[in-house]
Formats: sequence, C-alpha cells, structure tokens
Amino acid sequence: MKKSLPLSRVYGLLEPGPVLLITTARKGKANVMAQSWHCMMEFEPPLVGCLISGRNHSFDALVATKECVLNIPTAKLLDKVVGVGNCSGRKVDKFVKFGLTARPAAQVGAPLIDECYASLECKVVDTRLMNRYNFFVLEVVKAWVDPKQKEPRTLHHRGRGHFMVAGKTLRTASRAK
Repeated sequence: MKKSLPLSRVYGLLEPGPVLLITTARKGKANVMAQSWHCMMEFEPPLVGCLISGRNHSFDALVATKECVLNIPTAKLLDKVVGVGNCSGRKVDKFVKFGLTARPAAQVGAPLIDECYASLECKVVDTRLMNRYNFFVLEVVKAWVDPKQKEPRTLHHRGRGHFMVAGKTLRTASRAK
C-alpha cells in the first residue's frame, strides 16, 4: 500500500536528467555550479529549459552574457559535483578548489570542463519566464563528447544527498525518423 509523501520531496521522483556542471564566464572570471533542474524542449535545434536560482552566482553571469556550457559529469566525479554544489563562486575559484580543468569553448565564452563526459555550448534564446521562475531556454550551438566513454554512468539527483547512477542501456526498435 502506498503512503503519503511530503510535497517537498516530489522533485526527487521527477528529476528528468543527469546532474550538470554549468559553467559561465563574466569579466574574465569563470564559474561552475551543479544543477539538475533542466529538460529537453526541442530536438532540432536542441533547446534545453534550465532553471537557475536567482541566489546563485551563476544566475547573474548568465543574465549578463546570455551564454553557458552544460557539462555532463559521470559518477566518478560525484565528490567534485557535490563539492561544487555546496559552495559559492562568489567566495572561491571552484576550478582550483575541485581540480577541474577549464578548456576554451568554440562558440561561447564559458569554458568546457575537460573531466566531464560531454559539454554543450549554449546561448540563451528565451527569457520570458526568467523574471517569474528563473527559467531560461537555451539553444545548444555546439556539442562535444568523449568518444572513449561508450556508455557513461551519469548522476541523477534524487534530493537530500541521494543520487542514482545511470546503468544498463536498453535498446529497442525505434520508429523515429
């Protein structure tokens, strides 16, 4: 029999995708934040909906520059992801503190994170929901992936320090064109 769940824990049931390390750069200073509140909105061009709290240091940089990189870490980076998520870029250089390697992007000013499985260079294309919900619509303008990682084990945040790791890939016939 099912039991009642506090509404404050619903997000742990619905987290849609992997935890991201979002990088921004403003006035010559790069920053990185951990984030898991995002969703695919369109296939081509790839559009990603992304919620970033107005209290985060990265929010101001994203508003000012209108660009970022969505870096996708694997489970082996769990401790670094948690560390990044538990401190502010206003006070510390997270790249140095957590040993992350910033690499230049091709189309945006924010850096790629070398240790991550994939990096998606993005530009903000819609801010209509930003003032009310801190929700940005990002267009992926360049995508990078590590070809050595065939089936990456990505992290999925379940809330309150709990993570799920992507596991076995299931394949079936697709009718998509």
